[in-house]
Amino acid sequence: MRFSPVWLAVVAIVGLSTPARAQARKVYISVDMEGISGVNSDNQTSAAGAEYGRARKLMVEDANAAIRGAFEGGAMQVVVNDSHGSQRNILPEDLDQRAHLISHSFKRHGMMEGLDSTFDAIIFVGYHAKAGSPRGVFAHTGSGVLRDLQINGQSVGEGGMNAFLARWFGVPVIMITGDDVAVAEQKETTPQVRGVTVKRAINSRAVELRPLADTRKEIQEVAKATVAAARKAPPERLARYVVRMEMRDPTIPEVASAFREIRLVNPTTVEFTRESMPDAYRLIRVIYRFINTD
Repeated sequence: MRFSPVWLAVVAIVGLSTPARAQARKVYISVDMEGISGVNSDNQTSAAGAEYGRARKLMVEDANAAIRGAFEGGAMQVVVNDSHGSQRNILPEDLDQRAHLISHSFKRHGMMEGLDSTFDAIIFVGYHAKAGSPRGVFAHTGSGVLRDLQINGQSVGEGGMNAFLARWFGVPVIMITGDDVAVAEQKETTPQVRGVTVKRAINSRAVELRPLADTRKEIQEVAKATVAAARKAPPERLARYVVRMEMRDPTIPEVASAFREIRLVNPTTVEFTRESMPDAYRLIRVIYRFINTD
């Protein structure tokens, strides 16, 4: 079948005028709890807490808002990683049924388990400020045993550490939700990230909460916009990753230094070097989560 030159010209013009399809087809969402809309008390963040049931419901609602926005922004697949505590907080029956769920805490890469270079964008939901932040709700890093975590000389919290791993795979962190301190800290390590501030930290416990309907609406809108605009970058793979971990309890560094490659800097601090960020991430996680000194 032949096409006339006029018809081919029309097809070419229409093709040029059609908006480009969104590149963010596969989206990864890591969901913590302390930075979730409405969460403001210790008795909400542990399974033993009296209000834990309420908090896990709040958690999944924020996650669902991000999922809805991601699909509206052009995602074809969304993977959600439950990233808080036991990492079995999100009930599958409550999660948007279009999303895949990674559950349980026995993971090599914790909050970023399952991430690889096939993903096009990353969203952090419910994140909190790093250890040592004077004004951040539930500020801590990892399991709470860390006083400070540095990667290549940069002090980072969970969001910063996770961003280092994201860059290794060349997947952009496009959005974060949490309190105002968590959002500001993430922008220090990921300047291009869009933030949704769901609450304002007054101090490490007191907080000014935004209306839930407002935060869910904004989460969905920003997820849609950032997924639609997301563009991947080449992987950023440094020659080495030097990790320094300062602990609150000196017994953890003492145990960790039994590994030949881990150097005891002082009674509360260890340091080690890895050639890849995934390897560094795994060892960070082993030290802060799986060394039991009881």
